[in-house]
Amino acid sequence: MGSSTLRSPSTAAAAGTSSFPSAGRLASLDIMRGLMMVIMAIDHTRDFFTNVPFAPENIKFTYYSLFFTRWITHFCAPLFFFLAGTGAYFYGRHRTPQVLSRFLWTRGVWLIFLEFTVIGFAWTFLLTGGFFGVIWALGACMLITALVVRLPLRWIVILSTLMIATHDLLDRVRPQQFGSFAWLWTILHVRGGVMLPFQIREFVLFQIVPWVAVMTAGYAFGALYQFDGTRRNKIIFRLGMALTLAFILLRATNIYGNPPVGLGGVSQGDWHVQPTVEKTVILFLDVEKYPPSLQFLLMTMGPSLLLLAWLDKSKPPSWTGPLVTFGRVPMFFYVLHLYLIHLLAIAVAPLFHQPVDWLFHGAFFRGTPDDYGHGLPFIYLIWVIVIVVLYFPCRWFAGLKQRRKDWWLSYI
Repeated sequence: MGSSTLRSPSTAAAAGTSSFPSAGRLASLDIMRGLMMVIMAIDHTRDFFTNVPFAPENIKFTYYSLFFTRWITHFCAPLFFFLAGTGAYFYGRHRTPQVLSRFLWTRGVWLIFLEFTVIGFAWTFLLTGGFFGVIWALGACMLITALVVRLPLRWIVILSTLMIATHDLLDRVRPQQFGSFAWLWTILHVRGGVMLPFQIREFVLFQIVPWVAVMTAGYAFGALYQFDGTRRNKIIFRLGMALTLAFILLRATNIYGNPPVGLGGVSQGDWHVQPTVEKTVILFLDVEKYPPSLQFLLMTMGPSLLLLAWLDKSKPPSWTGPLVTFGRVPMFFYVLHLYLIHLLAIAVAPLFHQPVDWLFHGAFFRGTPDDYGHGLPFIYLIWVIVIVVLYFPCRWFAGLKQRRKDWWLSYI
């Protein structure tokens, strides 16, 4: 992706020409976004309805159906950040760098505000229920990307790749080593509780490093859409294969790219053969998400790019129509699905004579009662209901965004 081959959005705009595909051919990206939204809802439905008292990644207790219910949702966050960067590239292709930067930083501030207000309340039904979740991280990364997009595209590719490839070298650096600035290192690269200035206690689930590099890599990836479809598809496919094979090699050898037990968030560390085939397979795929290790990003982004290459090459099947709808209104879907799942949990609990008060006071963030929850079949049933119900407001809002060009619609 050298600057001599690929033009920045502003350069393409100045030239007055564009080899970007038509809006219809970008349906592949909308399908990917929509698919990630639908899959993400599985995990959040499980959060509110599960009767399992341990993490799905716990190798001692987990099993295929539970682990893979969790594992499939690992693909969502990397695609959210990556495609947010790609969307930024598309937004800027007929605009000046100044306009693009302004859009990114204003949207970033808006997302951080949403995380600690509307979204935080959706999770907990507490006015102070916000935490450093995925929407906060998307917002923070957009603030940084607003500066990065001023760089030449070649440097964006180099810096993004370096951060993604080398950030695991920082795993052994702990917040305590920074004294009064421990909170800053936690926000940058560590999962866990943090004491912010003014004695504000919060929980950091999503960090900035390396998510910001995933977003800027997605921005650089957008430049591939200047190529004709055949050439672009070949590059995307080869890149997807290379990332997938790199994951298999690194995971099988434990050379590099995943933190040992105790230094990450939920990963069980290096892979090694287990007493059963089931546990061996699970451990092979159990790589660190908080923050995402190199192996995690290779495992998720490789197959994702292979799927994108297939969608980009083929005419989208008719059944992908709802995914296109969801993919065009991802933030609208995200906010609605949290409130809907939380309200469904409140409605369902009394029907099964299960405790409900706790769902008004922090929900599972403050611990799930022992006599609460349902098995995976019931969780999947609720998930299907959520997706069907959300299709109708999302279809309406997608139509509204298509008919009108009000500035505020781009922020929802």
